[in-house]
Amino acid sequence: MNLTLHVWRQKGPQAKGKLETYQAKNVSPDQSFLEMLDEVNDDLIKSGKDPIAFDHDCREGICGMCSQVINGRPHGHEERTTVCQLHMRQFNDGDEIFVEPWRAKAFPIQKDLIVDRSSLDAIMQSGGYTSCHTGGVPDGNTFPIPKPVADYAMDAAECIGCGACIAACPNSSAMLYTSAKVAQLAALPQGKPEARKRVKAMTEALLAEGFGNCTNHYECEAACPKGISVKFIAKLNREYLKSMMPSSLGE
Repeated sequence: MNLTLHVWRQKGPQAKGKLETYQAKNVSPDQSFLEMLDEVNDDLIKSGKDPIAFDHDCREGICGMCSQVINGRPHGHEERTTVCQLHMRQFNDGDEIFVEPWRAKAFPIQKDLIVDRSSLDAIMQSGGYTSCHTGGVPDGNTFPIPKPVADYAMDAAECIGCGACIAACPNSSAMLYTSAKVAQLAALPQGKPEARKRVKAMTEALLAEGFGNCTNHYECEAACPKGISVKFIAKLNREYLKSMMPSSLGE
């Protein structure tokens, strides 16, 4: 296949960016989107030009690094797919493809298609963990957890922190990401002792990092490569309301 790419190029955070056009020739339908960009970069380097800067790591749909908006949709048009899992067979010969970085105030562009996603780290650092002493690894039957609860927690834990939900949201809200991290621990015994403190801290961090509010557009769920459900946002809201109520300990 031969394709025309319109790629966002920006030299640095303070530089003015623009779309530049490149030709991707003899693209194999079996290549991933990132492999296609690798070949485009090889041609750019051979011609003495700067290669397109983009994030990547595992290339197995796990790390969440390949944050690109392809033809107006985070990670492209395929459902539950990251950019590294998007294959060129999903495109047609002669297609024009627009490739841009995440667009959100909390994700400042560093260079070309690379954005600073450390705001997600700040949310996690505020409370996305359990600090209680757990001792050694307990026997699997020591803390019996009903299978529906375990399944619920695992569904939330699938979030890879890529930021597609934020890029898709018209408000640049991080509610789906934050709610997945809150819900995962709120459902399990190990996370319950710090549940009130956690949801308050993570919600405050979300606001402090400049993310927008959730207005239930559901674009976040549609764009999520792991299919994280908006039901976790409802869980976060319930946990936050509970944290505001007096507890039996007199908080």
